Amino acid sequence: MNGINLVMGRPGTGKTILAQQYIFHNATDERPALYLSTVSEPMEKMLRYGQSLTFFDTAAVGSRVIYDDLGQRLNDEGLSGVLSQLVELLRQRRPSLMVIDSFKALRAFAPDDASFRRFLHDLAGRLSAIQITSFWVGEYDSAEVTEAPEFAVVDAIISLDIERVADRETHVLEVLKLRGSGFISGKHAYRVSSSGVAVFPRLADREDGMTYDVTSERITSGVSLLDDMLSEGYWRGASTLVAGPSGSGKTLLALHFVFSGTETGEPGIFATFQENPVQLERIVQGFSWSLDSPDVALMFRPPVDLYIDEWVYELLDVVELTGAQRIAIDSLGDLRLACGDEHRFREYMYSLLQRCARKNVSVIMTQEVPELFGVGRLSEFGISNVSDNVVLLQYLRGDSEVKRAITVLKTRGSAHDPRIRQFEITRAGLSLGDQFLPEQSLL
Repeated sequence: MNGINLVMGRPGTGKTILAQQYIFHNATDERPALYLSTVSEPMEKMLRYGQSLTFFDTAAVGSRVIYDDLGQRLNDEGLSGVLSQLVELLRQRRPSLMVIDSFKALRAFAPDDASFRRFLHDLAGRLSAIQITSFWVGEYDSAEVTEAPEFAVVDAIISLDIERVADRETHVLEVLKLRGSGFISGKHAYRVSSSGVAVFPRLADREDGMTYDVTSERITSGVSLLDDMLSEGYWRGASTLVAGPSGSGKTLLALHFVFSGTETGEPGIFATFQENPVQLERIVQGFSWSLDSPDVALMFRPPVDLYIDEWVYELLDVVELTGAQRIAIDSLGDLRLACGDEHRFREYMYSLLQRCARKNVSVIMTQEVPELFGVGRLSEFGISNVSDNVVLLQYLRGDSEVKRAITVLKTRGSAHDPRIRQFEITRAGLSLGDQFLPEQSLL
């Protein structure tokens, strides 16, 4: 508020959309906004494309949102003419908000660095003397942050960029400077659409010493014999990693967990990336369940063009909306690919699990491992470290057939049965069998 903000980024990152979105959402008849173009983009083109955006209010143009052009004065008189026109516009319109787009284009009209610095000093001084919030928009790159003089003058710097990982592109926003105020550091994902720019702040829960109520209540896994292996089931609010090779029953174990909650009035969420609603309904019906249950919210998001930042906030919104007490995430591998950065993925999952724990929301996550027999590692993402429980599914070599086996490797703060147990998948779901015998082989 009442400061100078610089919005920087490459072409196509959404700088102009962000600036227009801000003024249309904040300008009023009492606090009008002034949007000034220079020589980078014609005013007519800016208005034409602006009208395709849902927040663009044509009725507001000319009253609470005023567009004007500095280009002609800049070409005719240089920076001194621009400063004179700005002073006149500020006097006539008395705006509370102002955008100059593109501000970087002004630098080319300065005969030397000293002249441009004098212009910056005069402009910043005049803006600081009145109550106005201004945005300087420009196609700056990261190297100019330490070199261009305007970066030292402004009170805030917002960087927009596009990062490419393999064939996936992600828009990222970063606050580089915010004078006199704290802010969340790091890169924040955002999407650009006809509705404008939607930002998803980086989820990063720091250890701040806060306390919250925990319960000693146990909840069922949905499989009674597995509950026995867990010493009466999972702690409420705990997180569980179910790891195993393809076809070993990970999704089924997660479904057991969610649908068993509906029997005791606990709403649940099943978040999946591979099984679309039609495919998943066919699976659950085979076990006498139904996705039509009012206590189960299905959250299917294809892994194509998936933003983990957007997904995690949507999940938290569904938790609040439904009062969910159980969450199944199937699977972590899809989320990891959507993130593109291993360290960021760990940070997101740690923060998500911490938020769920504080609300006593129980989470089960599936993770596929590459080995069919003799699993050598659970997760290359470090999620097993932050999980309260770890359940391993694997295959056994029998005399004439392959059998499935389950092992509880970890239960934080609780005893458990570490024996390897065989299990079968029947129409009733997952059914545990005999203990693993020495003559059978995992290798």
